[in-house]
Amino acid sequence: MPDDSSLADRSFDPVAALKHYHAAIDVLDFAAIEVCFAADAEYVSDGIGAIVGRDAIMDAFRSYFAVYGDQKSKDEAVASVSPRVAWSRWRLEATHAITGTRLDRSGEETVHFDASGRIALVEVKDDLASQ
Repeated sequence: MPDDSSLADRSFDPVAALKHYHAAIDVLDFAAIEVCFAADAEYVSDGIGAIVGRDAIMDAFRSYFAVYGDQKSKDEAVASVSPRVAWSRWRLEATHAITGTRLDRSGEETVHFDASGRIALVEVKDDLASQ
């Protein structure tokens, strides 16, 4: 008979967890975003480099959305990579609150979840970084 941890692994859906995380971002629910991350999570992005720790990640989210509060993002595709990893192809548009400069980005994101279902690692690759 399987133990409880293997049953939990089979019931975890990384795509659903990724969609939940993105939905929290879409409505700027910072409390819900924070709960998605493990305390020692890492966020690695072409645009900002590496951020380590949930508190630092949340500070970066708050700073970004203070400037780009009108962001509209869309997942063009979402897929499971493994039992604890999901991938998305995304596109976003936003306007800088002070300068009015438009931000148009697209790329790929791979999100790794730990055994408790919290985000352990986010890897963001912008399309422009590869050009």
